[in-house]
Amino acid sequence: MPWRDHVKQVKDGFNSLAKEVQTGINERSGSSQPPQQQYHANHQYPPQPPVPAGASAYWRPRFQQDIPVSVEWDAKLGNGPDGWGNQELQHYTALPENTFHTQNGLLVLRALANSHAPNPEQKYTSARLVSRETLSRDRGALTAVIQSPCARGIWPAFWLLPQEPFSWPTDGEIDIAETWNGDCENHSCLHWGHHHEPQKHRVLGTKIHDMPRRPVRYDLVWDQPGGQPGQGRLVWFIDGRPVMKGHIPGGTRPMRDMTILLNVAMGGNVCQGVTPSDGYYDMVVHSLYASDEPELGGWPGFDHAWGNPGVPEGHGY
Repeated sequence: MPWRDHVKQVKDGFNSLAKEVQTGINERSGSSQPPQQQYHANHQYPPQPPVPAGASAYWRPRFQQDIPVSVEWDAKLGNGPDGWGNQELQHYTALPENTFHTQNGLLVLRALANSHAPNPEQKYTSARLVSRETLSRDRGALTAVIQSPCARGIWPAFWLLPQEPFSWPTDGEIDIAETWNGDCENHSCLHWGHHHEPQKHRVLGTKIHDMPRRPVRYDLVWDQPGGQPGQGRLVWFIDGRPVMKGHIPGGTRPMRDMTILLNVAMGGNVCQGVTPSDGYYDMVVHSLYASDEPELGGWPGFDHAWGNPGVPEGHGY
């Protein structure tokens, strides 16, 4: 069929999916609110916590309804090879059902589960966004305030990969905020090798028992003089507290080449094959920016966290 007709058919299918899923949610919850109102980007999420000042921010994506998400972000599409390498269920889209700005200045990534959809590509849909900007600095801080969905079969993530093209995982991957399968535990990770190379991973879990009920602040601070391979330091913070630190491994791409990723995956190996219940799962980004200097005590605070023996370096697999 002509490509315009095909695009219209896909959009109509996803609109139908959203209505079907919300109808099921309303029936289970007893809600009488019209489906369109609940799915509309004008939905008011709970007030966000005090917004970090970001006085020295050099990059801050705009979360405004009159600015398309695609201006700041590149949307990955489809199910990828082998379910994005992890046998995941979701098909990523760039449709407004899966990612949008709200009228009160938030970015929402929405995973939709509708196991009864006739089209396999509509059963599980979500969003995976990659920033069009890189960190572009040899030292700095990346800050986000995010309320993550925390449920069985759901895997939200805020992380870094090198600007494309890159070689995964040897070029490096940094995970700042992710929770697996409803465990209410944040997983801070640094990867630069395959899974059969346990020494090339640094991981650490931090329990956040009220994660589903509030936005959480995440900071990653890096210092890599001259962008030299095998040199530099990283410190991960949660709600202003340093939780993990690590040396930047040799052979990885410079931090200045890293892009920011946001996504909500569904099912797959990390979720132990669990299929999420029908419904929608929102990752709500309240604030996101990169700064020349960390707000948490500046560079002296970073050095203090790095030298603190109570801040672990994580462990391998």
